[in-house]
This record gives sequence, C-alpha cells and structure tokens, in this order.
Amino acid sequence: MIIVTGATGQLGSQVVARLLDRVPAETLGVSVRDVARAQHLADRGVRVRAGDFTDAAGLEHAFAGADQVLVVSAAIRGPGAAQANAAAIDAAVRAGASRVLYTSHQAASPDSLFAPQPQHAATEAHLAGLGVAYTALRHGFYASTFAIYLPDALATGELRLPADGPVSWTAHADLAEVDAIALTRPGALDGVTAPLTAPELLDFGDVARLLGELTDRRIRRVVVDDEEWKATAVERGLPAPAADFTLGLFRAARRGEFAVTDPALEDLLGRPARSARTVLQRLLAATPAVSTRSR
Repeated sequence: MIIVTGATGQLGSQVVARLLDRVPAETLGVSVRDVARAQHLADRGVRVRAGDFTDAAGLEHAFAGADQVLVVSAAIRGPGAAQANAAAIDAAVRAGASRVLYTSHQAASPDSLFAPQPQHAATEAHLAGLGVAYTALRHGFYASTFAIYLPDALATGELRLPADGPVSWTAHADLAEVDAIALTRPGALDGVTAPLTAPELLDFGDVARLLGELTDRRIRRVVVDDEEWKATAVERGLPAPAADFTLGLFRAARRGEFAVTDPALEDLLGRPARSARTVLQRLLAATPAVSTRSR
C-alpha cells in the first residue's frame, strides 16, 4: 500500500489524484488531520485515516500496512518543521514501510538564507541515516507563490518587492505528477533527486512583464529596500516574524540559491513543464475583474 500525508493540501491532493490514475484505489491510503475533508477519497475506496505529525501513535496507525509512505513536508515554520518531518519519517519506518519519500526543495542547504531550506537539509540527512530505501524529492520553487503578490500588483499597477534574483518557478501540478511517478515506477527516482524544476529562470521583473502582457496593463517592477518593505508589510498587518521569513526568500534569491534548472522533471514527465506564464494565466483567471489574453 502507498500512503500519502497531507492529502487534502495543495500538493498532496494532486499527488493522490495522479496516483488514482495509476493504481487501484484500494492500494492507496492517506493520512490527514481532518478525515471529513477526505471523505471524497473514502468514497472512491481510498483508505482514510487521521494522522498528525505531532502524534506518533496516531501516525503509526495511519501508516499501518504501508509499503511506501510519501511524507509531504510539514507546513511549519522554524526548527519544529524538521522535528515534525523526522517524526513522520520515523513513524513510517516503525510501521514497516520499506521505502520513504519526502518532498524536499532544490535549494535545501544548511546555510540557506531562506528558513525552510536548512529544515529540508536536516530532514534529508535524517532520512538518509535510517537504513531504508528513500527518495528526497527536490522540488523547484512553487509557482503558486505568485498568488501572494498578484492582488497588490493588479490594484496598484506596481510589483513593489525587495530585490530578488532568478527563480526556477515550477507548477504544483508537474511536481505532483513526478511524485506519483516516483511512487509507481520502481527505480525512477532514488536517493536525493536532481532539482525537479521547470526550465525557466525568472525574477520578479520578468513576472511583472508577464503580468503586463496577460492583462494588457503596465505593471511596474519597483525594488524596495528590505527594511522599508518590512515596515510597510507589518503596518498592513503582517506579523514581524512572517515578514522576516518572507525577506529570507528574497535574500536567498539574490544570492542565487534558486537560480538552478535541470532537465530531470521534463524527462520524467515526457513533456514540457508548465510555464510560469501558464501558471499566471490560471491565477489571473481565478481573480475577479481581470482580463487575460495570450500572446
């Protein structure tokens, strides 16, 4: 049996959907914090059990009978993330899983300037030391991040953000499909993977240009000093720790941590990756009163 954690989240839900294209529902289980949100999966024959990364006993029950477990990284900030991820991985091993997969990041590194990356690196190291078959799926930076910045850009005509650098923005849908391939195609991905990224490197100046093309409007990229940006964000209600977290992203991008592409994702998909433009089109289509077009 294949078990997927976080199966009602943005990534996990898409992984499960792609798995259901490939394997019988009765060979698939999910571990979720709220089983009611996964009723649609239970209705299809998927085994649904409650699982929380902070409850080891509950996780072992959720993982019981698993041959493989995909641990979708915990949505926690700070050192607690690595601890939660390790707890889930350990529970999978105790439950008898012969292979554990983990959704890491292409910039995982102990000295990264972006807080999640040292946590990913620590989790990879823990996973590698357990003596079971494993795969650390080094995902590209999620292109859905654009959604955070679209409302202000569309309202003001300006993308006012700190200085950044090129990023290999990658679609959740493509990463979910590769994760499903890793779970169902023996030997396709073992150990720490190559960076699983789309082939483009775009900074927020490029994103502003694409937004302008897609909306027939001028969207200016305005570079704002880090502390000025933080002060404005906090004034508008963003907690200071969250603002510092976000600044880490921009500082890491400036250092080139996300300026990495690799053909591995497209090779596994057997087709081109979804472009940042395509992701932006979909986000804009979900935004009221925005006109989009293709060029």
